[in-house]
Amino acid sequence: MAFELQQNLKLQQQLVMTPQLQMAIKLLQLSRLELVEMVQQEMENNPTLEETENEEPTEDVPVDTTDDLSAREVSMDETFDERLDWHHYMDEYSSTGKVHYESESREAPNYEAFTASKTNLADHLRWQLLMSQPTPAEEMIGCIIIGNLNKFGFVDDSLEDIAANAGEPVEKIEEVLLRMQSFDPPGICARNLSESLLIQARLLGIDSPLVTALISNHLKDLESKRYALIAKTLKTDVNAIVAAVELIRTLDPRPGDRHGEDDQIYITPDVYVQKEGNDYIVYLNDDDIPQLHVNSYYRNAVRKGGEITPEARAYLKDRLRSAEWLIKSIQQRKKTIFNVMTSIVKFQRDFFDKGIAHLKPMVLRNVAEDIDMHESTISRVTTNKYAHTPHGIFELKFFFNSSINRCNGETIASASVQEKIRGFVSCEDPKKPYSDQKIAALLEKAGIRIARRTIAKYRESMGILPSSKRKHP
Repeated sequence: MAFELQQNLKLQQQLVMTPQLQMAIKLLQLSRLELVEMVQQEMENNPTLEETENEEPTEDVPVDTTDDLSAREVSMDETFDERLDWHHYMDEYSSTGKVHYESESREAPNYEAFTASKTNLADHLRWQLLMSQPTPAEEMIGCIIIGNLNKFGFVDDSLEDIAANAGEPVEKIEEVLLRMQSFDPPGICARNLSESLLIQARLLGIDSPLVTALISNHLKDLESKRYALIAKTLKTDVNAIVAAVELIRTLDPRPGDRHGEDDQIYITPDVYVQKEGNDYIVYLNDDDIPQLHVNSYYRNAVRKGGEITPEARAYLKDRLRSAEWLIKSIQQRKKTIFNVMTSIVKFQRDFFDKGIAHLKPMVLRNVAEDIDMHESTISRVTTNKYAHTPHGIFELKFFFNSSINRCNGETIASASVQEKIRGFVSCEDPKKPYSDQKIAALLEKAGIRIARRTIAKYRESMGILPSSKRKHP
């Protein structure tokens, strides 16, 4: 049997995502902060990209849907070739900007130096430890204890493990720990919740045997509000238990939280929806996103040639193509977000007029068919994008809810049902809170029939405690 080489022609269809299309898809799913970071990174890597400096701040305006660049959908059919009209593109989307020269000797103030640094829990405790004038061995033990604190301020490891790590006896570890338990904030360096509450009660001068007994032996019963059982066990009156519980409520169960390292994150909306007359107008928020243009020097170098090497010319062409696609993809992103939000406003008009209770059931397919896009594109656009509405700031995915059938055959959004449950709980009698079965009966009177376990699921997702834990004597 002889072996031989043969060439065969085979025709095969294959879906290929060009780098340009990949960039457009990537920009769609980026959040606002991620987009700003990516644009800054591209400006550092691409010398042809520059930020346009506006002499006067401009107000947010609706997207101009007549712009050919922003209205044209980015598809895999779009490719670059040598026939690209660079002259037309550079003249339309480039600007020399305002040239400003500043003396090298003049330096702007470092505004970061004026920002107060936030003291974390470890630094706060270490400062107090050093102020207590410890011995070198005590300082080492104290630093090990500080390193073993969790985010709530409790000691995670046992004293035996800390002693083995420090090479000191357990008695010495306990001596240093007792000293550190008097540090600020009260209740810090405790080994559990009960010990932390007892430390706080002692530091506050709460000398009550009943409070001590409740903290030491009945925290689980207090969590379930079994006051009658506690009163029977301690042979006292229920009113005395309630009074002691009010004192315990003033204590901090997580003393380490006040020096937490988590900074508060503020949400900047991507779009604004404002009512003007009888209509709602959608505005894009472009305050923090750099407005890009192509550097005029490199534009002329590519257009006229000049005295540059072929390698430099090829590199500039590649960078200019990349700059064009980035600008085009950003414009397409703005256009898509605008269209999606406009479609949401059209479907959820009752929500914008009357509030969350009137939110309608809606799925991604509704918006996709309305603006003639794929559901996956709508999913990318609505992820990590926020809208400022007359009723607050909401993520775009909030407007997409599953439907629940009413008794009369109509449908209602699950978010509206959750809002009704929240309303029932806020108006209930604290001494007789509504059970899940009672809430189900109230919803059925309103024409909404859902199971008790569904109500329990909604209640847990909203952070509402069961009726047994909402009850007040």
